[in-house]
Amino acid sequence: MRTADGGELAGASPPAGRADGGSPVGSERTEVRKRQMPAAQETTGPAPGQHGAGSRGSNACCFCWCCCCSCSCLTVRNQEEQRPRRASHELRREDLPTCEESPSPTLEEVSAWAQSFDKVMLTPAGRNAFREFLRTEFSEENMLFWMACEELKKEANKTVIEEKARTIYEDYISILSPKEVSLDSRVREVINRNMGEPSQHIFDDAQLQIYTLMHRDSYPRFMNSALYKDLLQSLSEKSVEA
Repeated sequence: MRTADGGELAGASPPAGRADGGSPVGSERTEVRKRQMPAAQETTGPAPGQHGAGSRGSNACCFCWCCCCSCSCLTVRNQEEQRPRRASHELRREDLPTCEESPSPTLEEVSAWAQSFDKVMLTPAGRNAFREFLRTEFSEENMLFWMACEELKKEANKTVIEEKARTIYEDYISILSPKEVSLDSRVREVINRNMGEPSQHIFDDAQLQIYTLMHRDSYPRFMNSALYKDLLQSLSEKSVEA
């Protein structure tokens, strides 16, 4: 507002739309709002149920079920699934029979094992040492099956023969058994046909096949194993001291 002499009246308000004669009021409010928005976003964060790209790295399982293949949840799930299998394996190991009772082998006896596989299988000490080696190769069931067949041959009672034959079949012949031995189809068919009325010789062909397998496959490695060499060296040292 101007006075009569053409000057401006002190304290007059600036023109409408101006806050201080400089920038418009609307522009100033816009700038204040822009400065406040980042601060509010940092304090409040994303709303529940909303997941931006930044949140995927911290919790991949929460934004898409199909992206969990590399997250920690799968590791935990796999560990839980493996526990029952390990437990059942340990139980099966506990079910295995103990070794045969036998005196400690002599140096002459252990030296004779290198002459033939028959000499290893001839005495309990030899069978125990060879069985211990088979355990390291996870093929102990071959020796266990052979020993079970030998026990079956000694039976004369028909009822006992049937019971033992069925037990041997379930433990070593059945494809569902964790201790199944490796037999060809011909031998399996003969056993299956004769299981209706088993005799003490029902597993003779299978026993011979497993004996041959141990002879050709496992026996050479047993002769070169640390188990056999350490036993032979120990007995040799004792013999020298005596």
